[in-house]
Amino acid sequence: MSRAFRASLLAAATLVAAVAFPADAKKKAPPPPEIPLTEQGLVDNVNGYTLDDKGAIVRFTGLLINRQGKVARLLKKEDARPQRPDFKLDGQGHTLLPGLIDAHGHVQGLGDSALSLDLSATKSLSEAQAKLAAYAPAHTGSAWIRGGGWNQEAWKLGRFPTAADLDAVVRDRPILLERIDGHAVWANGAAMEAAGITSKTKDPAGGRIERDAKGNPTGLFVDAARALVERAAPARLPRERDQAFAAAQDILLSDGITATCDMGTSIEDWEAMRRAGDAGRLRLRVISYAYGIDPLLAVAGTGPTPWLYDGRLRMVGVKLFADGALGSRGAALKQPYADAPGQNGALFNDDAKLKNLMSRAAMDDFQVAVHAIGDAANAEVLDAINELSETYKGDRRWRIEHAQIVDVKDLPRFAQHGTIASMQPSHATSDHKMAVARLGPDRLAGAYAWKTMLDEKVPLAFGSDYPVESPNPFPGLADAVTRQDAAGDPPGGWLPEQKLTFQQAFAAFTTGAAFAAKAEDRIGSLEPGHYADFIFVDRDPFVVDPQALRETKVTETWVGGHRAWVRKN
Repeated sequence: MSRAFRASLLAAATLVAAVAFPADAKKKAPPPPEIPLTEQGLVDNVNGYTLDDKGAIVRFTGLLINRQGKVARLLKKEDARPQRPDFKLDGQGHTLLPGLIDAHGHVQGLGDSALSLDLSATKSLSEAQAKLAAYAPAHTGSAWIRGGGWNQEAWKLGRFPTAADLDAVVRDRPILLERIDGHAVWANGAAMEAAGITSKTKDPAGGRIERDAKGNPTGLFVDAARALVERAAPARLPRERDQAFAAAQDILLSDGITATCDMGTSIEDWEAMRRAGDAGRLRLRVISYAYGIDPLLAVAGTGPTPWLYDGRLRMVGVKLFADGALGSRGAALKQPYADAPGQNGALFNDDAKLKNLMSRAAMDDFQVAVHAIGDAANAEVLDAINELSETYKGDRRWRIEHAQIVDVKDLPRFAQHGTIASMQPSHATSDHKMAVARLGPDRLAGAYAWKTMLDEKVPLAFGSDYPVESPNPFPGLADAVTRQDAAGDPPGGWLPEQKLTFQQAFAAFTTGAAFAAKAEDRIGSLEPGHYADFIFVDRDPFVVDPQALRETKVTETWVGGHRAWVRKN
């Protein structure tokens, strides 16, 4: 092709283009209107469950989160999705649940147990001694050896352990080991010597020193007697408390717990949580109940604190004690222990003192939670609530913690003033043999009676009492629906008439626990306006069998619309 011919073709093409496309059409077309950024994050493609304010199950496949970290909307499959969310997470069809709430735990205690000698898995005294023998030379940074988790019932020891059992392993360093229920400590000879404990040391009010036939202390200190030996141990440093809190927070988040009631917060515990909040390390929500009136007034003063750190910390009330624990025979019973006929346990306060303590908290609108395990203790607290309710009106939400052994005639009294039964399903499966031994088979009709509580319209909240039990709520849920432990014991379940449905148990760990903490306006469900606290799990707990439920694993935990923990393996 000649150069002239190519030039004529180009000229013709230019002419055709000018005719076909007028000059003003050559201008660039305006861009499409920009789709505005939606001020919401989208978690999509999930198998979502929550409960509404009536307790009914709500299903969804998507979750919109606003910039305040709260639920903006739950989406069903047919609902339109925003085109440009702040962020989008594909849930890949995995099950999403509201973050679970532990209504009764001990945050610092959990951290301490994780960082000290842990005997909770030991099955015999000799195994505990072997763990101590390995631990002592590997942990020489502190003069005292501390730990806990032991349970003489699990060891089938037939007695309480003694100082001599510890001295056989370590004699030259003081040792203090807390019983699994937190109501007794086991000390060696060096610890008792440091505390000045002798045969002349008297039992304090509300406590007991175990003694041999000659009246000599054996090394076990129950309830208020703990202070006699613990006062000799050095106080924990702030750094150690911070480490313990960090360890506890990671454990709880990994188990799907996004909020917890801390039952028995000391001033030092509160300061550790404040340091975490100030440093931006507080990822968990903690509703705090002070360890008695003095720390309550020192921290909160004239009423419950405001929510701090974007709703992550609040002191709402006080934890008081009516009695001790069943395992150490400190729970106050109306009739003597079946396996110790001369003992009834002990009430920590007479009626007047208990009412005075409860009144002092109630007059400043603090919520009152009282530990009561034995039937005599539960009756005492119910009597106090009945009298105080004449003076303190309104939304009090009195709480009884544990409510393990209740006289059948006292069960309906919980509902009279809306008293919350704050209970722990794993206690029933771990305690059932001991409970039969302590009470005999004829006094169990009101024992661990979750179903009766619901039938009587009693508000029910579930927790674990960690570190007494594992904070993992999924074994607790399985315990609630089967009344059996992980080994399937006892067959058919212990007192099977008290089994719950999964939905009832799930409610007690979510909406029920939120109500118990006076926090149902912000947590416990994923209804719009509540914090976007949720978890992803590796199976659908609403459809699996109880054994599979027990083995449920959390894969991610989100608090306030932010990922707070993710499983690495």
